[in-house]
Amino acid sequence: MTPTVAGVDIGGTKTRILLADARDGTQTGDRTVDSTGWQTRSIPDAAAWLHRQLRTVTGATVPERIAVGAHGCETPEQCALLAAELRALTGIPADVVNDAELLVPAAGFEHGIGVVAGTGSIAVGRHRDTGAYLSAGGWGWVLGDEGSGSALVREAARALLSGADAGAPPDPLQDELFASFGVRDLPALAATMSWDDGVETWGRHAPAVFAAADAGSRSAATVIEEGGQALAGLVTRLAARGARTDAVVFAGGVITGRRRLRDAFTRALADALPGTEAVMLQAPPARGALALALRQGSR
Repeated sequence: MTPTVAGVDIGGTKTRILLADARDGTQTGDRTVDSTGWQTRSIPDAAAWLHRQLRTVTGATVPERIAVGAHGCETPEQCALLAAELRALTGIPADVVNDAELLVPAAGFEHGIGVVAGTGSIAVGRHRDTGAYLSAGGWGWVLGDEGSGSALVREAARALLSGADAGAPPDPLQDELFASFGVRDLPALAATMSWDDGVETWGRHAPAVFAAADAGSRSAATVIEEGGQALAGLVTRLAARGARTDAVVFAGGVITGRRRLRDAFTRALADALPGTEAVMLQAPPARGALALALRQGSR
């Protein structure tokens, strides 16, 4: 029987599981399942959930090694506990990392910093000497997640309200946010964002900020530019703490799908860390999990 490894990317919505030949890395299996039921509050339950998903893909095939990038696994200690539970269930060597750590190996690099900017944002890397896990950002839509869709909407609304306080005339940002949230005035916008829909819905309104910038809104353009700078700032903080910057790999629907934000990020990164290569991820993150699983066997 062909020796096999498994790489798993558990996202907030979907989970992708890849299988590959342990000898040469040739992909032999690929399945995407819904992430319903995934959580990290109970590590034993999380391991049991993951084990069930693996069995739907592997069937009678028992992988030699498993590597997992897990959404919601926020600390090395939490990842280590999940890996231990998974090993106990399967009897197979297993490694677990935060899902953002899959970006660098998925792009074909061994070392670097991964940046995610979607509904939320975070940057992760490893210390150049100790290999310790490092992260910056990812503190949630209310307090942080700089440069994410949620944060762009938050900062756009703040800019709009601040401008109104200063007596500035409305610009296209007002029209776009009113239309997106279905409100008619600023008090209704503030109330809807604060109480009605909840912060977890902010990210879906990010297209309104980009539309306003395209329509000539200086406020929206500034919010996007500062969002890109904030994302670059997450990288520079990790670099200052000792993270390797061989490459910076970025992913997430907001930064990959919106050139304004992407350009703001890459410009700010080039200014802060000249010579650092910024790469937009083209491969599925699950390929990064597969690469980690293959590396386990080469150690």
